Amino acid sequence: MARVEKVPTSDFNPFYGCFIMIMAVLVFGGIIGWSAWSLFSQDKAIALFAEDQPRKFEPVELKPDDLAALVRRLEEFASSAKGGQKAQLKLSVEDLNRLLVLAPDSGYGSYLDMVRFERIDPAKSQVLGRVSLPMNHIKFWEDKKRYLNGEAGFLVFIHDKGVDVKVVDVKVPGKEVAAGFIDGMGLWTWLSPYQKMEPIAQHLLLVKKVTLTPEALVLESQP
Repeated sequence: MARVEKVPTSDFNPFYGCFIMIMAVLVFGGIIGWSAWSLFSQDKAIALFAEDQPRKFEPVELKPDDLAALVRRLEEFASSAKGGQKAQLKLSVEDLNRLLVLAPDSGYGSYLDMVRFERIDPAKSQVLGRVSLPMNHIKFWEDKKRYLNGEAGFLVFIHDKGVDVKVVDVKVPGKEVAAGFIDGMGLWTWLSPYQKMEPIAQHLLLVKKVTLTPEALVLESQP
């Protein structure tokens, strides 16, 4: 049987491999350089509106009777929804702030120190509030914080993990906040830490519909 013999179509050149390696290094170096440039550019953009000190919010008043009433409403909604009944829970701005008191520590800091909800804008489908959001410097290992002190618009929405919240708008008086930065904030949802906490995770899944009115955020167990 005849043997198949490979015949070189060109002369051997030892620099072919070197050329490939050089191109790979240039591409890899370009990626690193672009990443570093993006990181420093974002750091400078944040520095334009961030402040060194956090905003101090007024305490949220939660009397024992008010606490008991809020907990009872939450439990009644969960019980009805689990039983297959149509359930509805109306949360006023005051209720939303009181929920900040009830929220367990997620390991990312207390939301009670980061936000105070102020009003609901149905036209924008947003809950608006004053915020003081901690952010790292580029030298994150120094654990030195700076803060976004301003107003944020929160979108309440439904996905496969249940009801969730994310920032979709930010305003800092007298300063410009880049649209790209706001888009980046929306990648992190505020209730994601609780999607691994029981029974909170199961309760989030019970919400199938969200409606905003000027007076309340309305959660429903059926779409």
